[in-house]
Amino acid sequence: MEEKIKEAAELLLNSRHSVGFTGAGISVESGIPPFRGKNGLWSKYDPIFLDLWYFENHPYESWVKIKEIFYDFFGKANPNKAHYVLAELESMGIIKSVITQNIDNLHQAAGSKNVIEFHGNSRTLFCNKCGKTYEFKREIIESLPPKCEECGGVLRPDFIFFSEPIKPETYEASLREAKLADVFLVIGTTGEIMPASQIPYTAKYNGAKIIEVNIEKSNYTDSITDIFLQGKATEIMEKLLNTIQSLI
Repeated sequence: MEEKIKEAAELLLNSRHSVGFTGAGISVESGIPPFRGKNGLWSKYDPIFLDLWYFENHPYESWVKIKEIFYDFFGKANPNKAHYVLAELESMGIIKSVITQNIDNLHQAAGSKNVIEFHGNSRTLFCNKCGKTYEFKREIIESLPPKCEECGGVLRPDFIFFSEPIKPETYEASLREAKLADVFLVIGTTGEIMPASQIPYTAKYNGAKIIEVNIEKSNYTDSITDIFLQGKATEIMEKLLNTIQSLI
């Protein structure tokens, strides 16, 4: 593993345009469970409340679950070492951007500046009727469903619901970064969720070396990954940063 860590560190240090690509696995050590799998959220909750049609027709029922999961529970989470390492690598000029599938805002909280939120975020709300946007504050969701002060329409989080397409500008920005990348650092994602799962393949097909950090093998490991660093994201990323610093 030490040899692989060193190889990955050298790739990153000598890269022209390295990009991070993160999924639910990077936030697990912050206390946020993944959505899928044996202990995932969907084993405890029926995901129907995040279907756009259901939300629009049953806003109160949807908001009860949204508040419980994304604001009462996720809202208590703090960035972990893996988030901080990515922010540090950006400040060193090594990582140019982070594309994240997560909506938890932990990359920004750790200090990352150039973050592309593929599935949107939970810190902004907007009116489903007039489009007015709101920065999240606890008082907004004291009464459910929260209403727009301008038109009385129902507010919703600015993340992607089921049956809703990815915002074109977000998708295009992600593809642009993937095509620019000569090193693509995949952390904590299994590569199962479309269309986000295709972004690393775009990077690979455009010549990028793929470094993967995951607890277990993913859909990428035996198909496009060049260096597989198996283990907890916090531990692997800390070793990676320490090795990079020792090489400078």
